[in-house]
Amino acid sequence: MEGRSTLRPADLLVFGWAGGKHACVDLTGVSPLVGLRENGFVAGLAARKAESKKVDKHAKACAENQHVFIPFAFDTFGSLAPEAINFLTRVQRVIHNNCSTPGGQGFVFGRLGFAIQKGLAAQLVARLPSVLM
Repeated sequence: MEGRSTLRPADLLVFGWAGGKHACVDLTGVSPLVGLRENGFVAGLAARKAESKKVDKHAKACAENQHVFIPFAFDTFGSLAPEAINFLTRVQRVIHNNCSTPGGQGFVFGRLGFAIQKGLAAQLVARLPSVLM
């Protein structure tokens, strides 16, 4: 359609993230076993590659729309790409500064670990033969 944006909504939109700009967070989960034949296994490599691909694909469009782009890439073994760690560290700091409950600091990373485990379990169950279910 004429004049309509081709951007899709972000997985997570964080208002006022940096300098008054909103942040478009793109969540990407990958298997660390992808590309094993070419490179061998290197912990965190799949997440870092996914992060790089997302930046190449979306960062320019977000910047043109006055938004910050944050790729949040992780692998199903629990490795986080550098930008995901930076994002969570900042969110964790905000929670710590605004939350008076003890143990609030580990909240964000604990929730993320649970979400990754839940997603991995769902993938494994989806691959079970229907006879076993």
